[in-house]
Amino acid sequence: MKRGTSPKAARVAAKVLDNPSSGKNAKRAAGSALTQSKAPRETTSASVGKAASKVLRDGRSSKASKTAAASALAQVKRKR
Repeated sequence: MKRGTSPKAARVAAKVLDNPSSGKNAKRAAGSALTQSKAPRETTSASVGKAASKVLRDGRSSKASKTAAASALAQVKRKR
């Protein structure tokens, strides 16, 4: 069972997408998280997972960007 993005994380992701000062990686992660709020069976691609990881490691990232990135990263399809 896929979890999808919570409503709170989806709202935060939408704010990240609307903010013109959000970085490219933050917007990629936020877009993925927002997509998964409406389609919980979707998974985050490896390239977006890498972008989300960069957002989480960057000390300049806002709390909203990190929330959206964490939601996207939690839904990366892992190799077994």
